[in-house]
Amino acid sequence: MTPKRSRQRRPAACPCGLPETYERCCGRFHRGEAAAPTAEALMRSRYSAFVTGDEPYLLRTWHPRTRPARLDLDPGMRWTGLEVLAASDGSAFHTTGTVTFRASFEGGSLREHSRFERVDGAWVYLDGVFPRE
Repeated sequence: MTPKRSRQRRPAACPCGLPETYERCCGRFHRGEAAAPTAEALMRSRYSAFVTGDEPYLLRTWHPRTRPARLDLDPGMRWTGLEVLAASDGSAFHTTGTVTFRASFEGGSLREHSRFERVDGAWVYLDGVFPRE
């Protein structure tokens, strides 16, 4: 009889598209163990929060001037991928930044040009526009 090899499951890659696992990538931001160091990292972590349905994180990382009182996330929404198209500023040396991205979901995609600002040293989502494809 041949012994069976146990197959260890590889942890899933982070939904944000980076090769690290969710736990080591966006999960640490969602758990409050670290803050996103750049506007792009915050945008990626917010996409992952939409994927995982983490409404508290989305609200916590929204600019106080533009934050809604609550979100109504659709539990049936299935996000399938993220593509960062452009980013400007948004580093440790900036107070503002922008990220343009395409987020895909079952049945389509959306493109957004997002603006980010630092509030008390932390990156937050200010607002976004949906440019034509």
